[in-house]
Amino acid sequence: MADIATIEQRILLLRGHKVLLDSTLAELYAVETRVLLQAVKRNSNRFPDDFMFQLTKPEFDNLRSQTVTSSWGGRRTPPYVFTEQGVAMLSSVLRSPRAVQVNIEIMRAFVRLRRMLAENTELQSRLDQLEDHYDQQFKVVFDAIRKLMIPAEKTQNPIGFIWDKTHSKKPLKGQQK
Repeated sequence: MADIATIEQRILLLRGHKVLLDSTLAELYAVETRVLLQAVKRNSNRFPDDFMFQLTKPEFDNLRSQTVTSSWGGRRTPPYVFTEQGVAMLSSVLRSPRAVQVNIEIMRAFVRLRRMLAENTELQSRLDQLEDHYDQQFKVVFDAIRKLMIPAEKTQNPIGFIWDKTHSKKPLKGQQK
């Protein structure tokens, strides 16, 4: 059975939802994808659009371009994806002991991702507060740095060699006086 870190790596963000592909879930549950989808279709009333949806052709093409598949193998139809609620509902459709254990691990992975996201949001908020607070104190420093960043005006010297005949003392070889 896959550990939480492995499951977290397989969670995708599509249409603003954290989801798992049907093939990923089938692999975790140790069943064929078609068997998983048959069970879902027999219980379609338990899977509204916010629990499960099928990818559009452009989404599928984009997803396929990010993974390496052979030109003659792989699936030909867009996959279904399951949100956290859809995965929870799968436990009522797939009743094997393995399905129960896998669902527990998947739920833990979703919860861990949610916690990490919340911590990241809190950290960003604190950084914004610090920046606002210290902006006033370091205004002089920031202004000085900005002044140093302005390039100095240059006076342009002509490019090349300028030869003044009046200062020449002796003629060059081959020249006449």
